[in-house]
Amino acid sequence: MKVVVVGAGIVGLSCAWLLQRRGHSVLLVDPALEPSAGDDATGAETGATPPEPRSGSRAALGVLMAQMFHRSRGRAWRLRQRSLALWQRWILQLEGQGHRLPRREGLLWLAADDDERLRQQHLVQERQAMGLPLEWWGPERLAALTPSVPADAIGGLVSPRDGQLDPEAAVAALLADARAAGLEGLPQRVVAIRRQGSGRWRLVGEDGEPLADTPWLVLTAGLASTDLLQDLGHPMPMSPVLGQAVQLRLTAPPSWTWPGVVVWRGRNLVPRPDRPGGRDLWLGATLEPGAAADPGALAELLGWGTAGLDWLATARVERHWQGLRARPEGRPAPVLEQLEPGLLVAGGHYRNGVLLAPASAEWVVDQVEASGEPR
Repeated sequence: MKVVVVGAGIVGLSCAWLLQRRGHSVLLVDPALEPSAGDDATGAETGATPPEPRSGSRAALGVLMAQMFHRSRGRAWRLRQRSLALWQRWILQLEGQGHRLPRREGLLWLAADDDERLRQQHLVQERQAMGLPLEWWGPERLAALTPSVPADAIGGLVSPRDGQLDPEAAVAALLADARAAGLEGLPQRVVAIRRQGSGRWRLVGEDGEPLADTPWLVLTAGLASTDLLQDLGHPMPMSPVLGQAVQLRLTAPPSWTWPGVVVWRGRNLVPRPDRPGGRDLWLGATLEPGAAADPGALAELLGWGTAGLDWLATARVERHWQGLRARPEGRPAPVLEQLEPGLLVAGGHYRNGVLLAPASAEWVVDQVEASGEPR
């Protein structure tokens, strides 16, 4: 069956890749499929202007927080657990095809105050009762880590099965694998969707000409989906939340003994010893309502929440990038809905596009295949 997916971020690519693996013919539509003339990297130390924000995938660091999630039931919990399990399977499949997917196992959430400490200790008891291997580390154990973590941390929650996946590598692997299997790509911007007879949908391009007709249309275009749906009589407001992130380079490669990614005051620090030289790390991302970047938010990020670490203070900014996340208004993230026969929305993932991409794609495939139409 021909399925058209609009939006080639991590969620759209996951949908296209899984649909193809299940035997469907897929057309992926997104102007970003055209080779970019520029590079997102900017030398922040030179005063260069950072790039214009793009999709939420561009803001992502790829942190996978599933078993450490603060809830233990409900849709959000189920989606996270399912997606984490699917990522483990997908990574093996993609690496089996020769694609490289750098990742880090483990997540350490540092407690900045007694409220966080109590929440963490409660989660440890709750998750261990569920058979999940969360641990709570006291200050003595944190003090032994190399390089040092913020001295103000009064403990930390460790989840060995959560972690981080390089989102750029994941996007590249999904796209390359799907193209090798016959994925059609159309580097065009969709400006309108029209209902056609016999349960079909028509996509209209910027020149007013039709781009494609299809019985199944999947919208994964984030903020761009709002206008397309409004014209169809399906208001689905989403707010932009800008995220800035940086790649830092340390003066010397440390002997990393961290149990994975470290979260401190809502900001993630991702060791990248796999990169050339072994001195790089990623830091991000900011939470800035709206589409305009705030230099003050970037400055606060570079201080890593007043971490006060000498080894981090001397690091050099190698790259600075940003992206826009789509946050649904008046409904929980993400939006996974069939609005009309053949019209699916998988968007508004806010801060969890990378984590929830596999489960979202599985939901899309289930809706398409539940129709009983031939592939």
